[in-house]
Amino acid sequence: MCGIVAYVGQKDAYPILINGLKRLEYRGYDSAGVALFETDIIVSKKKGKVQELVNFMDTRPRNGKIGIGHTRWATHGVPDDINAHPHSSGNGRLTLVHNGIIENYALLKAALEKEGHKFKSETDTEVLVHLIEEIQKRDNLPLEEAVRIALTRVIGAYAIVVLDENEPGKLVGARKASPLVIGIGENEFFLASDATPIIEHTKRVVYLNDEEIAVVRQSGEMEIKSINNEVLTPFIHELDMEIEMLEKGGYDYFMLKEIYEQPNTIADCMRGRLNAEEGWIKLGGVDEFANRIANAQRFIIAACGTSWHAGLIGEYLFEELARMPVEVEYASELRYRNPIITEKDVVIALSQSGETADTLAALEMAKEKGALIYGIVNVVGSSIARMTDAGSYIHAGPEIGVASTKAFTAQVTLLTMMALRIGYQRGTISESYFRLLLNELASIPAKVERVMASNQLIEYIAGEIKDRPNALYLGRGYNFPIALEGALKLKEISYIHAEGYPAAEMKHGPIALIDENMPVIVIATNKSAYDKIVSNIQEVKARKGFVIAVVTEGDTVISELADHTIEIPDTEEPLTPLLSVIPLQLLSYHIAVMRKCNVDQPRNLAKSVTVE
Repeated sequence: MCGIVAYVGQKDAYPILINGLKRLEYRGYDSAGVALFETDIIVSKKKGKVQELVNFMDTRPRNGKIGIGHTRWATHGVPDDINAHPHSSGNGRLTLVHNGIIENYALLKAALEKEGHKFKSETDTEVLVHLIEEIQKRDNLPLEEAVRIALTRVIGAYAIVVLDENEPGKLVGARKASPLVIGIGENEFFLASDATPIIEHTKRVVYLNDEEIAVVRQSGEMEIKSINNEVLTPFIHELDMEIEMLEKGGYDYFMLKEIYEQPNTIADCMRGRLNAEEGWIKLGGVDEFANRIANAQRFIIAACGTSWHAGLIGEYLFEELARMPVEVEYASELRYRNPIITEKDVVIALSQSGETADTLAALEMAKEKGALIYGIVNVVGSSIARMTDAGSYIHAGPEIGVASTKAFTAQVTLLTMMALRIGYQRGTISESYFRLLLNELASIPAKVERVMASNQLIEYIAGEIKDRPNALYLGRGYNFPIALEGALKLKEISYIHAEGYPAAEMKHGPIALIDENMPVIVIATNKSAYDKIVSNIQEVKARKGFVIAVVTEGDTVISELADHTIEIPDTEEPLTPLLSVIPLQLLSYHIAVMRKCNVDQPRNLAKSVTVE
């Protein structure tokens, strides 16, 4: 969602802020702004991309060793210069940037208006900075104390950084349900929504926890307190990230780079956890709670978007290999129901960012009901990683493209290892099949490389369908979630309407849409239902549908029926999603490029959905 970057130290703040905002562009946004402090606070903000702000700053003051910056994804108020952050208090003394939503802003605004406050924007953020001003002015409080008291009165989610013109050399940051990271340099501090703007300056960071407030000073001092005014001792983490991971590395788009990284990221996810020769899988989080997990009443997988599709594949894996009952829930729905969750359940959270607001809220509810919470996330130190009882990182590295690719396959890889590990412990999978799947899983990175060799063919096929207004994706069994994922990718980055369906459900409605203008993408690698898939393709062709089929190498039957086929190497059926998704990622990528869409930053979308 929105992105925050801030600096206090001995260097010029402006280049640090601008470069940081560029690093945060992947989060999705519609406006950007900075506030710089030298002798007074100068706020500059512009609707549009960071480059619009850079152009605007050519005519603006850029001096100061302290400053705050922001990229906004609109919630309250339309995207424009006025609603863009930073926002200032009525007296001009305070300036603030904010991620999240203040849910009771209307009540606070009405009360402040009675006190004479006047507002320029439509945002909830401006209400918060006026509230801090009112408290500070009434009781003559230092900035951090005014911030602390104000935050006890707000309902909602926030990550904020505040600058006070009367207290130079100091920044105050705070968070609740929205991430904020502090980078520690030599007599300097960097605050940001995630580590991407920080890594080029320092690897030493502190992740703020919910309802914690940080004060950082130009002198090199840092203090962290709880919202209840308790002094806390920060834990300093060392970032395991290199600046090269945040660059395109010669690719035109981050998405394409991340698609091509998948042989490595899948291997990285398995490294040290799987040994096919010796016949073992070790997952620290599972091992720690091995008996409770193996004897659970059921698994509940909570996720959103692409992670939900990975969770659906997890359902097939756990049920087939571990014989474990599984429910896959949209976290946004789970949190607002009154579900039956007990201490006998294991709730598995899937989230690339580890900051997804709905997933976090669902986990908090499940934890209150006594369930074991297991997190599968990509970002080290993220909120989900810190609140779960156990978990596993997927080790996919920073994913900058909004449309998730390598994180999805790493999630599926991790779920596959979990299902194998638990199934082996429960005795629901034979020794021979366990060994076979271990060997096959170890070979997946090399097989993904082979799928990449079809890129030129996939680009040609993309040209054939790029102007079609709709598309239908069909799959069975393990590949039904891949149909959903393929359709989502096409929607996300090319803005073509697409739907994914179980192939057998086509006759229950979608078949009415099929004509010569409807491309139908069929994932047809299932050995267990091959004849059924062939029948589905024949039904589409009988209605003049344009069929693109993903098939196993050497397939001769479907290649005679389909208009185009894309081959993937043969593997065991539970592992096919790791291969069959690759052509669909490439297909959506090439279509989006041909349609001149912004592949890495699709309209209206954000990488990490940290608000409802």
